[in-house]
Amino acid sequence: MSLRLRLLLTLAPLFILGLAAADIGTYAALQSSLLQNVDSQLTAIDGGAENALDQSRPSPFEGGGNGQLPPGTYGEFVNASGPISGGGLYGGYVQTTQSHPVLPATIYDDANATLTVSGTGTWQSYRVLVTPDPHQPGTDLVVAIPLDGVNTTLSTLLLFEIAISSGITIIVLVVTWLLVRRGMRPLERMGATARSIAAGDLGRRVSPSNERTEVGQLGLALNGMLSQIERAFAQRDVTEQKLRHFVSDASHELRTPLTSMRGYAELLQRNPDMTRDDVVLAVRRIEDETRRMGLLVDDLLLLARLDQGRPLDRAPVDLTAMVNDAVSDARAADPARSVSAHIEQPIVVTGDDLRLRQAVANLVRNALVHTPAGSPVEVALQSQNGQAEIDVIDHGPGVPAPQRERIFERFHRADPTRSRDQGGSGLGLSIATAVVTAHGGRISVTDTPGGGATFRIELPAA
Repeated sequence: MSLRLRLLLTLAPLFILGLAAADIGTYAALQSSLLQNVDSQLTAIDGGAENALDQSRPSPFEGGGNGQLPPGTYGEFVNASGPISGGGLYGGYVQTTQSHPVLPATIYDDANATLTVSGTGTWQSYRVLVTPDPHQPGTDLVVAIPLDGVNTTLSTLLLFEIAISSGITIIVLVVTWLLVRRGMRPLERMGATARSIAAGDLGRRVSPSNERTEVGQLGLALNGMLSQIERAFAQRDVTEQKLRHFVSDASHELRTPLTSMRGYAELLQRNPDMTRDDVVLAVRRIEDETRRMGLLVDDLLLLARLDQGRPLDRAPVDLTAMVNDAVSDARAADPARSVSAHIEQPIVVTGDDLRLRQAVANLVRNALVHTPAGSPVEVALQSQNGQAEIDVIDHGPGVPAPQRERIFERFHRADPTRSRDQGGSGLGLSIATAVVTAHGGRISVTDTPGGGATFRIELPAA
């Protein structure tokens, strides 16, 4: 069952019950008011009838139309034996028995009572007042007024209530259906949009989406959720693409030393009469490739651990000593190059000393490998805005603008023609980025004034 139909089936009975209760209340109130008016007339007639009748107390008498009593007014005296018969003209009213109330047999026992009884002849029902006769003990005066006018009024009211209530009910049901249908249209549009999104169109958004209505607030929440889902799917696609590239590049990097090792092994197997120098060369090359593959596997394992968020050591790290050591290592690796340190002040951070040294060493080695021989390299340490900054400045060809975002990706080389022996495996900058990010910092590259590249590591100072 649809929500629209459930709302209609819930609201319609409530409205009908409320309208019926109002009609019943109106009918009962009018009936009570009319009967009170008749009872007031009976009380007035009862007091005047005793003066209008003579001492013989004949019975019965009926209003005839002189204006003093309502038409059809009936009166008689009763005692324990029943009605007291009599005749004659009394006060302009004619005695008659053609139209009279049908009184119960125990009417004498109902002194000082008001009741409604049926009638015969012209009148269908009567309102009867029974009062004791003060002039003759043991006798009661019964005065009755026809209720046909009251019943006609109530019947007319009932017909009007049925007709008006039926019309109002039909109108309200139709209007309610239209309003509910109109109110459900935004939800229907949301459903259609959701089906389109489920089919793969993640760029669609539901409407309305505003703060003015509950449906609009729901639209805002759904659009926010859809935006997050779209970003998650886009990020997943990017991650999968990077993973495919990573697996492909890792396989390529591992295949190269494995191919070399297998080639030398086959050479030793097929040529048992090789000279000692050739055997030594083959074994040395196999050892070199094994060492190189081991370093590559270690780097991949380190990246995997950093990606998993494994906790690093947390201890005070003296960046001053770290920068001096990196500069000393670079001078030892390339004595012909000018490598200098510029330290503004001693700075201490909290982190993993071994991994931070590895990150700085990777940046320095990157500067030595990718700049012309003899070009100077500078390592600067400074503090700014609560951040410790380590700058590795070179004066080589620099990093082209299109490469600055991808240069920190794994296995990426700005110069694809560079050999792996000279350029490494392409994981140095990736490892430096992962280490710095794990310490809550960031790494970036900018142009060096006058030419070259400046790699900057920013870490939260202790």
